[in-house]
Amino acid sequence: MSGVADERNPVLDCCGGLNNVDYSKVDILNMEVLRYIDVCDPRFCVAVIAIIFNPFFWNVVARWEHRTRGLTRLFGGPYLACYSLATLILLLNVYRSHSMAVAMKAQARWEVMASPEVFYAGVALMTLGSVLVVTSFLALGITGTFLGDYFGILMKEKVTGFPFNVTENPMYWGSTANYLGLALMNASPVGLVLTAVVALSYKVAIFFEGPFTEDIYRQRAQCCKHK
Repeated sequence: MSGVADERNPVLDCCGGLNNVDYSKVDILNMEVLRYIDVCDPRFCVAVIAIIFNPFFWNVVARWEHRTRGLTRLFGGPYLACYSLATLILLLNVYRSHSMAVAMKAQARWEVMASPEVFYAGVALMTLGSVLVVTSFLALGITGTFLGDYFGILMKEKVTGFPFNVTENPMYWGSTANYLGLALMNASPVGLVLTAVVALSYKVAIFFEGPFTEDIYRQRAQCCKHK
């Protein structure tokens, strides 16, 4: 194919092409946002560490339990062990939320975001996120939500009803929506950055959890076939 456009069939150039985009305005907007974010603030750093640590912690502990049954032996059974880990995960998540709220309160608001429309968009996101989290928990139960399959507590069949027919990981994305809504309601640029870190950490967690969980159920299916 020739790299030269046919004069009889000129290439449509939407909006005059990317060469006509005023990138200086984009740079000014980015600089304006960065003015409100202090990444060296210890409270911001604590929040980032808490966000990254949580999924890392529960994945490492759950895989260790699956491999060694160490927690099951320690607590005398898989259910008590799973409930204990669930309690610890909840406490860590409460601390994560607290550290994010502290970081948002400590840093400046962005007046551009301080409008009724943005506020109510945040309310809507928090409502949606809460619905996804609560309905996901009700569908899975404690052991289904808190890595019970790593303890050998397997569900009879895959949950496909709401909210899993809307998104594959409603607990994670519902939580992310809650944090994004909170950032919008508080007109907090640093809240947006921390929410992005939450989304990224969940993305990484899903990358490791998904195949591992599928392998657990695949092994069970193979065992059932040989019986």
